[in-house]
Amino acid sequence: MTVIKDTLLQFLFALMPSVVYSIYYRNLTVNYSRSFIIVICSLCLILSMTFASSAQAGLIFDIRYVIMFFGILFGGLTTGWILLVEFMIYRLYIGGTGVIDAIIILVVTFPLSVMLASVYQRTRHRLWIVFTAGISFSFIPLTLLYITKPDYIMNHLLFNILAIPVQNSLGIWLLITLFNKSVTDKELSLKYIQNEKAEAVNHVAASLAHEVRNPLTTVLGFLQLMKSGTFSPEKMNRFLEISMEEIRRTEQILSEYLSISKPAASLQQRLELISQMQAVVEVMTSYANMNNVALHVRCPQTPIFISGSTAELKQLLVNFIKNAIEASKDVTKGTVEISIREEPPHVVIQIEDNGIGMTEEQLNRLGSIYYSTKMNGTGLGLTFSYQAIRAMNGSVSVSSEPLSGTTFLIRLPIAEGVKG
Repeated sequence: MTVIKDTLLQFLFALMPSVVYSIYYRNLTVNYSRSFIIVICSLCLILSMTFASSAQAGLIFDIRYVIMFFGILFGGLTTGWILLVEFMIYRLYIGGTGVIDAIIILVVTFPLSVMLASVYQRTRHRLWIVFTAGISFSFIPLTLLYITKPDYIMNHLLFNILAIPVQNSLGIWLLITLFNKSVTDKELSLKYIQNEKAEAVNHVAASLAHEVRNPLTTVLGFLQLMKSGTFSPEKMNRFLEISMEEIRRTEQILSEYLSISKPAASLQQRLELISQMQAVVEVMTSYANMNNVALHVRCPQTPIFISGSTAELKQLLVNFIKNAIEASKDVTKGTVEISIREEPPHVVIQIEDNGIGMTEEQLNRLGSIYYSTKMNGTGLGLTFSYQAIRAMNGSVSVSSEPLSGTTFLIRLPIAEGVKG
């Protein structure tokens, strides 16, 4: 029973990098870094050696070789050298009769780890490399110990031929398989989020081209009138004022469009929600007009402050409003109603449309990664939005019926401090 308990504990340490990665990078817009690999591998190495399996005092067995190989594979050779030095120092500190054996084993397994990691990066048969690493890291220590301490091997034969190979072989396979899966999913998520964002920007850009053309046409008309020179100075000044006002309006529209198209930033700061919503609506109104959808907004007169990232807040609002517009474009008198109200300690953003609606099955899957109700959708737009809302300690609820429209309620905590 003790052997099973110790082996399961070592499995826990072996899976820590994958578990911590999934938690830490869940809401971040970047993938793992070498620093993360160094820190998590160092922690796992210390913990596994501190709570190692042992059948005889002074001889400890842990998942050090698994962590070494993983660190070299995902963190590079520099990470491997750091872990090697850490192991040497800590193993000497622990002491015992197996210190010399442990150092000799590592002298053999470390270059083997470097070689296998190099082959792993170049081959398509990666499962065989992982299998080879697990078997090698199990039988190299046992072979050396059989040469130097045959009595120990024979006295604890069951422990050595079962616990150690299972611990290393299964541990390395689980760790690398799960971590690879998490990293691949994250890369796909980041890629599709950027694609979804680019698609939204492209649609908005098309509508903005139409929207910007109107004030430019006005300015051009007044300039042509002024060029004729047939008007009084008062009229000319009035033409100039109108032209400058139209140019400022054009500049404002373009500025808001550019702010939405900037890459998302994870910096959390104090934001004024009403002005952010107005900026997004200013841009999305032209997109709604292009799709023959009426866009109505009701906001309080007093400022409301929340904590979050400006870019992420704008992007998630664009995602929800864009989806609502597209759901309403094929119905008669398509309408999207947006309202903001305070329900302390939260502010509620309600986005309601009278579009095609969703079935109960679609509602249950909404926000799941890669799921979309649109034929050409990636499903990552709402996934990103849900994650961004959770990062701001908010929540989302949705109600919908087929052909009866959809209502999203986004609840965000009101930031502490005096309003205004």
